Amino acid sequence: MSDASNPAVDAIEAEAQRRRPGKAVGPIMGLLPYVARYKLMVSAAFVALVLATAATLIVPIAGRRLLDNGFDVTNAAFLDTYFLALIAVAAMLGVASASRFYFVSWIGERVVADLRDAVYAHVLKLSPAFFEVTRTGEVLSRLTADTTLIKTVVGSSASIALRNIFLFFGAAVMMVYTSAHLSGLVLLAIPMIILPLIIFGRWVRRLSRASQDRLADTSAFGSESLNAIQTVQAFTHEDIDRKYFSETVERSFETARSRIIARAVLTALVFFLGLSSVVGVLWYGAHDVVTGTMTGGSLLQFILYAGFAATSVAALSEVWGDVQMAAGATERLVELINTVPDIAAPLQPIPLPVPARGAIAFNQVMFSYPTRPHVSALDNYSLRVNPGETVAIVGPSGAGKSTVFQLLLRFYDPQSGSITLDGVDIAAADPVDVRRRLAVVPQETVVFGMTIGENIRYGRPDASDDDLRAAAVAARIDGFIMSLPRGYETQVGERGVTLSGGQRQRIAIARAILRDAPVLLLDEATSALDAESETLVQAALEGLMEGRTTLVIAHRLATVLKADRIIVMDEGRIIASGTHDELMKQGGLYSRLARLQFTGDILGDERANVALH
Repeated sequence: MSDASNPAVDAIEAEAQRRRPGKAVGPIMGLLPYVARYKLMVSAAFVALVLATAATLIVPIAGRRLLDNGFDVTNAAFLDTYFLALIAVAAMLGVASASRFYFVSWIGERVVADLRDAVYAHVLKLSPAFFEVTRTGEVLSRLTADTTLIKTVVGSSASIALRNIFLFFGAAVMMVYTSAHLSGLVLLAIPMIILPLIIFGRWVRRLSRASQDRLADTSAFGSESLNAIQTVQAFTHEDIDRKYFSETVERSFETARSRIIARAVLTALVFFLGLSSVVGVLWYGAHDVVTGTMTGGSLLQFILYAGFAATSVAALSEVWGDVQMAAGATERLVELINTVPDIAAPLQPIPLPVPARGAIAFNQVMFSYPTRPHVSALDNYSLRVNPGETVAIVGPSGAGKSTVFQLLLRFYDPQSGSITLDGVDIAAADPVDVRRRLAVVPQETVVFGMTIGENIRYGRPDASDDDLRAAAVAARIDGFIMSLPRGYETQVGERGVTLSGGQRQRIAIARAILRDAPVLLLDEATSALDAESETLVQAALEGLMEGRTTLVIAHRLATVLKADRIIVMDEGRIIASGTHDELMKQGGLYSRLARLQFTGDILGDERANVALH
């Protein structure tokens, strides 16, 4: 299937055209390092460009000689030679143009591929704080729509622009050489043509931008509605959504109609002013031919060069819009590449001790999320976890439980205080080394659109098939996998849509088992399982937790009864600590939570105040 008929490609190109143009073209210079990697191809493209331009500029000279000397009985032999020479010029022009197209298109595709790789590799290093303030969709749009615009410029528009720049200057020189006074007349006519075009061009550009914005509104609403089609239908909202979509479509149409009218007026001006100026110059030159101060062939040569110059300027004006759009796209991509990760390895990271022990310590940690700087997620938080100890963290929603995991994984750095792993401040260590010692089972399970085996192997890409199978057996999912027609090679679909919630969670548990890290982080790892599966997986987790340091975030207290220690959190602080029996004797928040879940004897407003979710 060609790109032209590919809906995904069409959508990317449509999004590209909605991108706002840059105010200057300077950012395009940021592409030079990527282009400079391929000096040989650039040189070949330049040579082809020069040859194509030279072949084009020969044609008017040939026209002059034909008109002045060719139509004579005494020059019959010259006529044959002349046309053979023109065929040779045509062949050179064809080969040079084809070569230029190939080399420049290759450079465009190669540069965009390199740029996408560079941007994606850099984005993978950015911390979650970046994605708190930047939508993932915006990043993906830069990787697709913006790079599509750049490909248009580097692979096509740049070639057209360079060809027409060469052709314009070559034609201008030859115009002056052919007739200096006619060239002066053309020079006087240029301001009268250009000024109206600039004024109307700005009008068209403004309306085009408005039209693109309306189209974006339509696309955004349609995408949002279709992605939530079950909710739309469940709440019988089809007619309301259809009416709103129709209104956005109509607004888009009205704006587009205004743009079409403006473009039509601009087109009329271009034709009238351009052709009028050509007719005026032609009229003046015809008088020169009549008076004998200029030959008919010379006038033809001048008109052809003037036509080349005019078409070159017109082509450059068309390309200029693409260049501006690409400048804006390049600016956004360079901005992304230049974003400094909040979390980065120190220049001389401190290595973590070997063998790993799994000792964890939070020392008077103060932390607020970047988007909520005035709200403390952790407030003077201190916690020590001994190697091999299982510590459960409980508390109401918003207490800071997940923040503990976020900081330990070093997705964020605290504003004050420190966090150590095996005695080393994780801020002084390489984040990759820290994360290699942690295995995570999140509450919101992430399953990728690949095979089941690849999803489990995500925990340790170099794991053998036997280790993979052992992890699945331990997570009590091997039986289900082997019942599938393709076993571990079964594709699970985007975000694992072909699997149930419990199956996805057991894959996540198998992934953590396979990672075989000294520290295990469980964020309500059995929340999506039915009672039977939960019993099986709990047994698997107990085997996995043996000899490992384990932190467990639990919303259901039944999952933490066997923990060595239970930490009760509220509003970013530890308010109680101990075993289940000790905390029950102390009373307070934990005791109320436990009674609520086990006996349901807390009623009324207090139930809402102490609910775990």
